[in-house]
Amino acid sequence: MCKHGDMPGNMSVAITAADGFVAPWIAEMLGEDAIIVPDEALMQPLVLDAMLTPCKSLIHINSTVSDGLLGRDDRETMLKMRERSRPVLDAVGRHGRLHLMLVGTLRVHPQWEEGEPYYGSDSTIAPRDVAAEAQLWMEEMSLEQATPERPVSVIRASNVQGVPINGPPGNGLLHKWAEESPIGWINVPGDGSDFKDFVHVQDLVECIMRCLSDPPPTRESIAVGSGKGIQLSELAQIYTQMTGCENEFGQQVEQEVFGIVDASEIEMRLGFRPAISLEEMIREALEAASQ
Repeated sequence: MCKHGDMPGNMSVAITAADGFVAPWIAEMLGEDAIIVPDEALMQPLVLDAMLTPCKSLIHINSTVSDGLLGRDDRETMLKMRERSRPVLDAVGRHGRLHLMLVGTLRVHPQWEEGEPYYGSDSTIAPRDVAAEAQLWMEEMSLEQATPERPVSVIRASNVQGVPINGPPGNGLLHKWAEESPIGWINVPGDGSDFKDFVHVQDLVECIMRCLSDPPPTRESIAVGSGKGIQLSELAQIYTQMTGCENEFGQQVEQEVFGIVDASEIEMRLGFRPAISLEEMIREALEAASQ
């Protein structure tokens, strides 16, 4: 895995709107070069500018409100996400040279259906909930002000799985099912015919690290996933075989991200393909749930 300390011209990297899952993994890889910007500092321009002075890059977690109290379709979510985004945009504009990276989700695209092209940089834009609208607002504002001195990378991740740095419970559907299976059944979204592309948090962070080491000339958007899809009915059967649980189909699909990412774009841009297999992610989820 690419360590930030191995990169030429190493300088600090700021992380704003940090969540409890992806941001700590990014900070772990950056080591002492990570500067976690607290939300309070976003409201104090002088403090924020001072924190950004030693930085060559800024990573903004642009997916949702991280406090867990608001839903993705709550209008307050839009307000809070914009509230944390505007100071970042302003600060980048005041900074001489800074690579801005936005880490969000594929929810700015319409829900994928079988037979459609894989997710990629040219996929149709149509936010599917309020949080995705706020994510897209930040993306568009950032891309509009991108320059060679202040390039912008937009990262849109698929279904990110894994265990937080500080330990279980894990994140994502694989972990949810691992925690449900001892009860005797797992809740399967829809009729099981939809496909999901799962990517491990460490592979997502590897993509981020490689992007940090090689910023775009001006602007770019990258969809991050494994490039491999599995039908939920097939995945549920794997859990049945491994745990003996039954499958309860017909659960809500509104919050799900279906579809497959074109991983060849990641390979062409970053020289890397997500490497942690679905089998490894499932084993990790079952082990985490048993702790």
